[in-house]
Amino acid sequence: MPAWLRQNRGEILFFVAFAVVMTTGLRQPVLSTLQRGLLATGLWRAAPPTRPAAVPVQFASERRDYPHPLPLYTLDGRPTNLRRFAGKVVLVSLWASWCPPCLAEMPGLQALYQKTDTAKVAFVLISLDANPNKARALLKRKGYSLPVYFPAAPLPAPFDSPSIPSTIVLTPSGQLADRHDGMADYDTPEFRAALEKLAD
Repeated sequence: MPAWLRQNRGEILFFVAFAVVMTTGLRQPVLSTLQRGLLATGLWRAAPPTRPAAVPVQFASERRDYPHPLPLYTLDGRPTNLRRFAGKVVLVSLWASWCPPCLAEMPGLQALYQKTDTAKVAFVLISLDANPNKARALLKRKGYSLPVYFPAAPLPAPFDSPSIPSTIVLTPSGQLADRHDGMADYDTPEFRAALEKLAD
């Protein structure tokens, strides 16, 4: 074995392992696990959403007045619309099964969903997978019970994010309360309390 190879064996093994991870099916699970570890440090906690100052607490009861008639499909292919959640706070998360940061924040979203009063707060996870079966397979494999939908049309503002994951929080009247582009940990008492306060 050449001397330069013996002297740099550790660095060479690292780069070989890195190349194997980045060029195989190991890339996504390894990166999402590392990013999940970063979220666990608490440095990427989402700021609690607040009610926009100009939005009245009372909302229009007519669903046709809801500002986001966003057509969606359910996991089993049935058509639906975001306006069906009028009167609730809505947490919309844009994600995809091939996106490691999206997968890193999913356990936190699942935990938040299980702790939140869904009579007041609706979770709408919109999968941007070109093949819906990939999203379905991921949900089944991970055991997630989050409500997942697929867009039935191009996403308008405020949902037309240039990057994912992206999270949008809407008030019961459909006004934008918060938006966060990039991964974050949403499973905090402060964030949950802020969601439920928006619903009051």
